Amino acid sequence: MEARTAIALLLALVVAASFLCDGVHSRHHHHSKRHSARPPSHAPGPSGPRRAPSPSHSSPSAPPPPMPGAPAPAPSDDGDSVYDVIKDFGAVGDGVTDDTDAIKTAWDTACQEDGESVVLAAAGHSFLVHTTTFTGPCQGSVTLQIDGAIVAPSEPTAWPANSKRNWLVFYKADGTSLRGSGLIDGKGQKWWDLPCKPHKGGSTHGPCDSPVALRFFMSNNVTVQGLKVQNSPEFHFRFDSCRGVRVDSLSISSPALSPNTDGIHVENTQDVLITNTVVSNGDDCVSIGAGTLNVHIENVTCGPGHGISIGSLGKQGSRACVANITVRNAVIRHSDNGVRIKTWQGGSGSVSAVTFENVRMDAVRNPIIIDQYYCLTKSCENATTAVFVSDITYAGIRGTYDVRGPPIHFGCSDAVPCTNITLSGVELLPASGDTVDSPFCWNVYGNTTTPIVPPVACLIEGVPKNVDETSSLKCY
Repeated sequence: MEARTAIALLLALVVAASFLCDGVHSRHHHHSKRHSARPPSHAPGPSGPRRAPSPSHSSPSAPPPPMPGAPAPAPSDDGDSVYDVIKDFGAVGDGVTDDTDAIKTAWDTACQEDGESVVLAAAGHSFLVHTTTFTGPCQGSVTLQIDGAIVAPSEPTAWPANSKRNWLVFYKADGTSLRGSGLIDGKGQKWWDLPCKPHKGGSTHGPCDSPVALRFFMSNNVTVQGLKVQNSPEFHFRFDSCRGVRVDSLSISSPALSPNTDGIHVENTQDVLITNTVVSNGDDCVSIGAGTLNVHIENVTCGPGHGISIGSLGKQGSRACVANITVRNAVIRHSDNGVRIKTWQGGSGSVSAVTFENVRMDAVRNPIIIDQYYCLTKSCENATTAVFVSDITYAGIRGTYDVRGPPIHFGCSDAVPCTNITLSGVELLPASGDTVDSPFCWNVYGNTTTPIVPPVACLIEGVPKNVDETSSLKCY
């Protein structure tokens, strides 16, 4: 009797061990299991019977961020939940079929998942995506991994009449990563050729809505890394009302004459890091709008285009506050401007604590420029108020300039002068010819701490008589 009992116990242990081994084995292949829960009810369902894969173990802690310049990491089968838009949601990926619903549903499903999830648009495929919004907040963090291509409709008529200002929007998508080795193509050519565009003879003030390719709105702690983005109908990237933005190792391009195609625009946003990125386009390489604080730009190459700009600020009497901006180790080539601050007359607020350091200029028309008389028509009148510009440092700005204008231009407001403008290690020579043009200064106070080429003798030493009045205009 005891022998039979012992044998029965031994057989039970063998069977249990077999189940345990199978369970351990299955946990290392999370693609083999599917979610029992369906996608969110508000989202369109995937094409076909597939449902998103569900990991049978908890996600590990997040890996350390990659070193600057490193390729974007591929999704891992061992940790993150991977939602393949083709295998799991029926996307076609032929560049012709509309894959908007598949990609949007993959996002919505991943967004409901705890831990770390990856929505994968795989290499070797092209996904046609119409205007859509990826909405948070999410339960965990979502990475949109683009290793293939995401393409916009090429015809402006294919866009909804009431939704032509944005293409791909991330709204309240805290912790989102957009990365990969793939391409995002805005197909902007026909937008640039619309008759309402200024270079086609249209009014600069008339309605001519065109989509921003990628807009992050009210999204904190976001990362964009490794992608190639091209031919946006308007701005390529726009960050609005965000906090904690990291942009690394991007290639952004559109033709030199494409209108209003800023590479990266930042507005009402703080704590931004932009590194190791190349921008060639028809407008500003990086533009910084009102409400921006704590931006660090490093190892960025621009051109052709309009350079790195703060502004325009103060349009239509608005208040603008910008502070703590650093541009370091940049290259600007064959651009209309190098490093620029531009404000409209009649505005208020301030631009302060800005440093441009170690910037190489190559045949740039206006390498260093402050323009407080920014105006797109000939009818702008002088005003008695202005955005206050102060504490601006130019250090190690070297290279060549296009001789159509002076290499240094400081045009400051009659009513609110620029103050504490400092130059050191500035050496700018003409790209052609032997004549070095003299800098232009108007109502600008500052100093040079080293010999400057060309000499900036037009700076006014000291402080203006109304220094107390103007200093009170600072936002921070």
